[in-house]
Amino acid sequence: MKCASEKSEDKIREAAKRVFLKKGFDGTTSRDIAKEADMNIALTNYYFRSKEKLFMEIFNDLMGLYFQNVIDILNKPIDIKTKISEVVENNYQMMKKEPDLIIFIMNEIHKEPERLLVKTALYHQLKSTLFNQQLDEGIKAGKLREIRIESILPLMTSCVEFLFLGKEMHQKVFNMSEDEFEAFGESHKNHVKEMICNYLIRED
Repeated sequence: MKCASEKSEDKIREAAKRVFLKKGFDGTTSRDIAKEADMNIALTNYYFRSKEKLFMEIFNDLMGLYFQNVIDILNKPIDIKTKISEVVENNYQMMKKEPDLIIFIMNEIHKEPERLLVKTALYHQLKSTLFNQQLDEGIKAGKLREIRIESILPLMTSCVEFLFLGKEMHQKVFNMSEDEFEAFGESHKNHVKEMICNYLIRED
């Protein structure tokens, strides 16, 4: 069982995550976090010392949530078509659960890329995945169209992410209820899988 201090830390961390996702780093104050956690500022600062320290912990956790599942899928010993389907599915489910996640990550990186990306090894992780190896081998064998991971990965992710980024606009333009949007999202997700695979995989 967790001790009282661990429970307090978790409570502050979860509160900070909700506030940072909604307001970003610049728009969030220590008072906002303390209020969300239902604690006083002194106690919040006692556990995390500063807003900056707490933000970096939350940001790194969210970056891990965003990328690690994708990297794990890319390294699975499964065929490339199934792999693409799983990456699209993973992103779709993640965006349903945390629709503000991608806005938060992109906004913060846009403001301070040097500070937030300096320690990431994502490029090397992605280039060394089994998926990238399968891509190279498939292209050389003439089974796949020539495309680099730098192009295909954004296709797998952004086609789903934009659906949620523009959800309100989409519902207004096409006069969709929540239930209709959810059904549309499921259909759209399957179109994305099919279109990418149909483009990438050459017919024998």
